[in-house]
This record gives sequence, C-alpha cells and structure tokens, in this order.
Amino acid sequence: MTYEELIQRLDPTVYQNLRRAIELGKWPDGRKVTDEQRRTCLEAVIHYEQTHNIPEPDRVGYIERNNCGSESSGKDEGPETIRIVS
Repeated sequence: MTYEELIQRLDPTVYQNLRRAIELGKWPDGRKVTDEQRRTCLEAVIHYEQTHNIPEPDRVGYIERNNCGSESSGKDEGPETIRIVS
C-alpha cells in the first residue's frame, strides 16, 4: 500500500486522533508526542485534509484573514484571527 492509498483510506477517527495529538502534544493514552511524530502527524493530517476536500476554514493551521489594510476602509483593521479547530 502506498502513502497515497493509506491517506485515502484513513479512518476519520484516526484522523481526529492525529489532529488531537498535534494540538495537545500527547497521544490519547497520555504519552508525549515526539517532535518527529508531530511532524509526521502534521504531514499526514495536511495531506488527508487536501485529499478529502476538507473546507479551508476547518483545516489545521487555518488563519482567518480580516482584510487587514483593505482598500475599502484604507485603515489597518487589526491583527489576523487564528482559529484552532478541534
């Protein structure tokens, strides 16, 4: 089975567990996620989200843009909002 096939067949529950491990830095059983594991999980989650057409606002690491410095107001409307989706 290739990596592509694995991600394509990944169970949504496993995907959620990987996201949670990235967010909390620990596995469901309480063990710490290593830096290498976090990188691997993040890569798999990003690939899963792209492959399964998860809407951008629901993807890990999504940053909502508040039209900072938009031409309509001519003012800086403040910082960007970062949404953490669980």
